[in-house]
Amino acid sequence: MLSARVHALVLAVGLVATAASLTVWPVVAAVSSGTDEEAKLPYWEIADHGASIRFVQRLPDQTRGFFQARGFSVADSELIAQSCVFQAVFKNISPPSDPGPVEYNLRDWVVHAAGARRSLKTREDWQKEWIARKAPQAAQLAFEWSLLPTRQSYRPGDYNWGMTMFGLKPGAEFDLDVVWQQDSRKHTAHLKGVRCAPDVHLKPGDL
Repeated sequence: MLSARVHALVLAVGLVATAASLTVWPVVAAVSSGTDEEAKLPYWEIADHGASIRFVQRLPDQTRGFFQARGFSVADSELIAQSCVFQAVFKNISPPSDPGPVEYNLRDWVVHAAGARRSLKTREDWQKEWIARKAPQAAQLAFEWSLLPTRQSYRPGDYNWGMTMFGLKPGAEFDLDVVWQQDSRKHTAHLKGVRCAPDVHLKPGDL
């Protein structure tokens, strides 16, 4: 028979392992890709455990035009356009019977590209860049509101969208670890073969 001390140790280890299994949930998520009906551009999407996240390509030309119209210089808008921009749509798709919020922090997400790991460049990181480049205040404000928030919490039915920037060249391919939390549980899903939009010059009617 196990001694009382050994039995207590085995029980404690079991409790720790159980707690860990309850709080860290790798996800075999429902992953899909195709062409977004509105944007007419490729998308990649995760839908599982209360969260739906869709990433839709943005052409560099779309990004250049958008930010030049908001007061950025040609050079500054080019910096953004060359940063692999996607439109991200994040939703809490939980049923009303599961009212727990879905939360995320972009600093937990990991980009895998060319054999290296990198983090996303968030609003706060970009703000330092714009201060150093002396971008106009109005342009900085427009930029901040255009990006997906660094951290956010969504109740069932809530959603939000904004640009995400992965810091890669047009046409680059990458994998993405997406992380979110619900009911004190951490969920991680993996998107493979996401591709930055190519730097092509199309007219709106060409899409």
